[in-house]
Amino acid sequence: MVAGGRATVDTVAELMGLLRACRGAWDAPDRSGDPVDLHDHGLQTAALLRRSHPADKELQVAGLVHDLGHLLFPGDDAGHAAHAAAAVRPLLGDRVARLVELHVPAKRYLAAVEPERALSPQSALTLRTQGGAMTEEEAAAFAADPEAQAAVILRQADDAGKVVGLDAGEMEDWRPVLELVAAGAYARATS
Repeated sequence: MVAGGRATVDTVAELMGLLRACRGAWDAPDRSGDPVDLHDHGLQTAALLRRSHPADKELQVAGLVHDLGHLLFPGDDAGHAAHAAAAVRPLLGDRVARLVELHVPAKRYLAAVEPERALSPQSALTLRTQGGAMTEEEAAAFAADPEAQAAVILRQADDAGKVVGLDAGEMEDWRPVLELVAAGAYARATS
């Protein structure tokens, strides 16, 4: 639901509806961006994270939802991570939201520490609108964040999860994982 210019997701059913709505939605409203829609990109990113970090359900879920801001506020490349983080925080908790929020700074960080690292054409374009490569001071501050390493892992999966035609499973298969992460976030919030 959108209230006061901010979107929030309050139930897993509502989140599943948004994730299904990502089919045919793109990171750039004119479809000039990445070669897969937000639905397939989220599934691919989450599947890569499930494979590399099978025990970290929050990281996997962050991969699934990290680009929801493109759906909620089309055309806001610079703010899409913050929009997505704000939307999922009430349901999925602070860590998932923080990882979602950090996936853009992680790109800027990697651009600073690995300048030879290839980006997709769309990621290279949006890097400029998102602030460009971090300065040495910004990179040091980012690296000191307790979630920096997980955010870099999310970013790497984000960059790799753009393969046209790759079958990364079904969105419905993620419902139990979303329910598990949401239950954990609720338990932490009420304890």
